[in-house]
Amino acid sequence: MEEQNYKNHVRYYPPHHFVFYPVLMILMSFSTWFIFKYEEQSLLWLFVTLGLFMLGYLAFMLRQHYALNNQNRIVRLELRFRYYVLTGNRLEDFEGKLSEGQLFALRFASDQELPALVSRVLTENISADEIKRSIVNWLPDHMRV
Repeated sequence: MEEQNYKNHVRYYPPHHFVFYPVLMILMSFSTWFIFKYEEQSLLWLFVTLGLFMLGYLAFMLRQHYALNNQNRIVRLELRFRYYVLTGNRLEDFEGKLSEGQLFALRFASDQELPALVSRVLTENISADEIKRSIVNWLPDHMRV
């Protein structure tokens, strides 16, 4: 498996990203075109287009919603545990000062970098993207949703 870093940490789910959504977009494009091509049936094609849009929206939201909420809880617990093991201090004491994006970006920091990076985030309030860019030793997360 390729070493994970800032440039390649985005994860795609091929059946959704490269099959389902492209096919759905093609079908929506055709149904939208049919609205104007077959004016006597435009209302029918409008409903087909809206139905396809809703199908895509629901598929995206449901696929992500439950899995991401569970993943976020696990990542937060893992980060709390790692921080406590490394520093002996509880992350919960100042976790409220960090955004979810900042917390989730910190998960990629190695054990050597995590305590200093948390301190930097608290003092400088750097963004999640800046956190990821500043990580030297990337801790991969190959199992996320």
